[in-house]
Amino acid sequence: MAVHPVRLFGDPVLRTPTDPVTSFDDRLARTVADLMDTVRHEEGAGLAAPQIGVSTRVFVYTCGGREGHLVNPEWEPIGDEKTHVNEGCLSIPGVSEPTERYARVLARGVDVNGEPVSFEADGILARAVQHETDHLDGILFLQRLTPDRRRSAMAGIRASGWFGSDAISDGVVYERLADAMAVR
Repeated sequence: MAVHPVRLFGDPVLRTPTDPVTSFDDRLARTVADLMDTVRHEEGAGLAAPQIGVSTRVFVYTCGGREGHLVNPEWEPIGDEKTHVNEGCLSIPGVSEPTERYARVLARGVDVNGEPVSFEADGILARAVQHETDHLDGILFLQRLTPDRRRSAMAGIRASGWFGSDAISDGVVYERLADAMAVR
């Protein structure tokens, strides 16, 4: 299939909730294949459709010794245990901060053919399920950070070579940063 450029922080598609999948067709199959090709190319743990510019409720994962995809995913915690592990995002390169997530989850959804899928996950796979589902809801991991960690992450973003451009005024950059930090 194809490797796509990963959309970066500041792109509105990353802050827009996705549409549920209703058609299990060749287009969906291509999206899943493209997501998998792209996440492998980027050596990531997971990738959600908005990260390649597609507003569809699907993500792929390749971590914790498992690979796959979930269409119209949902998850629920298994127990109350949480972890604080450094988390990053392909859409926010070079930024990694301790982020609170549930240690174990039950993930449910369907596959590319509309067949039910469910599995328990812990470790990095549990983290990927939560992170990628957040992407589908228009939420970035930055919104899950403590205020101090968020400031640190934003400083890293502002200092990066990939964020912003000379064409963007300081006011617009500030508004984008403030909007990105608002928790929905």
